[in-house]
Amino acid sequence: MSKLVGQRMKRKEDPKLITGNATYLDDLKIPNLLHAYILRSPHPHANIKSIHKDKALAHPGVVAVYTGKDLEGKINPVPTSWKVPGMNLIETAQYPLAIDTARYVGDGVAMVIASDRYAAEDAAELVEVEYEVLPSISNQKEARKEGAPQIYDEVPNNTAFTYIAGEVTDADIDGAEVVIRGNYSTQRVAPSPMETRNSLAQYNPGNGELKLYVGSQNPHIHRMVLSEVLDFPEHRLQVKVADMGGGFGGKIGVYPDEALVSYAAIDLKRPVKWVETRNEHFQSANAGRDMMVDVELAGTKDGKITAIRVVNHANIGAYLATFGPGNPTIDFGLMVSGPYKIPKAQVTTYGMYTNTMSVDSYRGAGKPEVTFMLERAVSDFAKEIGMDPVEVRKLNFAQKEEFPFTNAQGLVYDSGDYDKALDRAVEIADYEKLRQEQKMALGEGRYIGIGISSYVELSGFGPSAVAGGIGFQGGIWENSTVRVHPTGKVTVFTGTSPHGQGHDTTFTQIVADKLGIPYEDINFVFNDTKAVSMGWGTYGSRSLAVGGNAVALSTDKVIEKGRIVAAHLLQSEVENVAFEKGVYFVKSDPTMRKTFQEIAKAANFAWDMPEGIEPGLEEKTFFDPSNFTYPFGTHIVVVEVDPETGHVEILRYISVDDSGKIVNPLVAEGQILGAVAQGVGQALWEEIKYDEKGQLQTGSFMDYTMPKARFFPKIEMDFTETLSPVNQLGSKGVAESGVTGSIAATANAVMDALAPFNVENISIPLTPEKVWRAIQKGEGKQ
Repeated sequence: MSKLVGQRMKRKEDPKLITGNATYLDDLKIPNLLHAYILRSPHPHANIKSIHKDKALAHPGVVAVYTGKDLEGKINPVPTSWKVPGMNLIETAQYPLAIDTARYVGDGVAMVIASDRYAAEDAAELVEVEYEVLPSISNQKEARKEGAPQIYDEVPNNTAFTYIAGEVTDADIDGAEVVIRGNYSTQRVAPSPMETRNSLAQYNPGNGELKLYVGSQNPHIHRMVLSEVLDFPEHRLQVKVADMGGGFGGKIGVYPDEALVSYAAIDLKRPVKWVETRNEHFQSANAGRDMMVDVELAGTKDGKITAIRVVNHANIGAYLATFGPGNPTIDFGLMVSGPYKIPKAQVTTYGMYTNTMSVDSYRGAGKPEVTFMLERAVSDFAKEIGMDPVEVRKLNFAQKEEFPFTNAQGLVYDSGDYDKALDRAVEIADYEKLRQEQKMALGEGRYIGIGISSYVELSGFGPSAVAGGIGFQGGIWENSTVRVHPTGKVTVFTGTSPHGQGHDTTFTQIVADKLGIPYEDINFVFNDTKAVSMGWGTYGSRSLAVGGNAVALSTDKVIEKGRIVAAHLLQSEVENVAFEKGVYFVKSDPTMRKTFQEIAKAANFAWDMPEGIEPGLEEKTFFDPSNFTYPFGTHIVVVEVDPETGHVEILRYISVDDSGKIVNPLVAEGQILGAVAQGVGQALWEEIKYDEKGQLQTGSFMDYTMPKARFFPKIEMDFTETLSPVNQLGSKGVAESGVTGSIAATANAVMDALAPFNVENISIPLTPEKVWRAIQKGEGKQ
């Protein structure tokens, strides 16, 4: 049987999905089901003077109406789970329903429970809320100024935390030969999965158990946090995830809605379901990015970068999200030097409360933001000194012989060969020819731009000792159990949470290769806290690097126990028994053999077991890696800008990524493809907009522009392979690389196309209107 790892295998889960046989949460048929609707504040900031619910309670089909006052003392605030030491975090309480004050448009003020969703929604219109409107603010820089509206009395200048990493002096900047100063901010965007958030809770008063179906990327974290919020015994709370239509980080956090539905199910002793509308997604689902970043990059005239100093005003919204404080401080703040040997780096991060919905992880979670900032600044530096952007990057890269490499902020990168990835991207693009064609096009009145972005990202979120040191409120090891049935068929239990990443396929390839059994003989169980003892979920490109390696190690343990049983049955020493292609055999006499299936039966029946060996063939692993992994790569984008309209057309897109060992290239390419679309979407089109007071301006897809397949040419993808030394498989992670590399590459391409107009910087998204206006203002306007 040929090796499966490395093969382009179709995903096991696809037939179910593409034939319409998946079971999503909203497909579940639960008897006696009630439906919830959450009434949300229309004001960015307002005191709640009174709530009258009598008319709503009298509406046909209504079973209950809850307000924040009703739940006061019965349900705890939703906590944040990432408190970085040294940030002096000022925590505020987010109760599932606002009690006295609503702090953003979309803040829940009441929940209606009815026999159907429409009755609940109609009744919510009958709830009478008297508000006292308060001053409000949405811009995080403005929020920090003296005299700005205060969102919390106990938080001076609306600053939830201040965190400084590294040290760069004024002399380091002002004494440099060249200094680039600029604002390279990333706007607020919505995760926008196909399936919005949802939850369905069932309470069994007979045994006191609560079962919660929820759209979650980490069901065990949901169980842990919700048990605290509900003051409910964790061992009696089961969290289960049905088939889920995407997450992109928007389903990492624990939300008030899930706590509310769970409370109602317990209180009413009937199952209760809530499904988010798309408008609610824009209003109240955690957003991503929204960092206002000011940069000073210092270097020499011959291209060496000597220092970088950054001030980041991170908008965290009205409340602290589950992982909100960690993304700008750790994922952004400690990666500010990227793939470069920059001697000195400093980041000052201000976490700012504003009258907007919370900001949490969105695909990449800090790494796309810091890469955008750094790669825009590096390209501007290259332009300033008249050096090709490829050469500037190569001049400053950490070299492969320097790994493990310690960056300016103290992180230790596991392995890397940045030149190799860049060289391969340049080769695929035929870079020199592209530059020649660009010059020719300019002579014809066409404005072609070539953008480059080289990145490295902190991934494989795994080492628990490090997690504790950076304030993550939990461990981030991963768990796997491999259970061999008497027939030799295998069930694998894992704590990762697949929802489009193809874990079922890639993990099966790993197990099938190791055991030498048919691919079809392996089944996976996940997304169920009752079936899987513990796990830390799917985010931070950790599933293969941590979860996949846990599966591999458990499988190795199964093989070793099988070897002991086989040696006993073959009357040989354990050291003299080999295992290859699903067969145990005696090395000195290969005719003496037992198949894996025979050993599975022998171990489970236990008729003749070695002394001291327990029956069964099942092994468990808690894998806690020694370090993060650090995927890297280079993306090159070619665009054409129409100066008459500002329209940007993508002509070519080249990505070369290094994710360590690729288990399934087809799955990896799918991850890169989707991530590139999201990154280009942010660079060119997507943005959640508020007015200065905090009124949401983009409440639907009518106003929020999503990328479409027809906007893109064929993505030219390739991989280099630099194995990670921190896990058995050598894997690094792939799911976020495409978005990390694509935002800056796309923006750099547009700015390169606009160079003849002397346009220096435009904030993203680079919409046609913004580009057109910048051209009109350019000193070199044609």
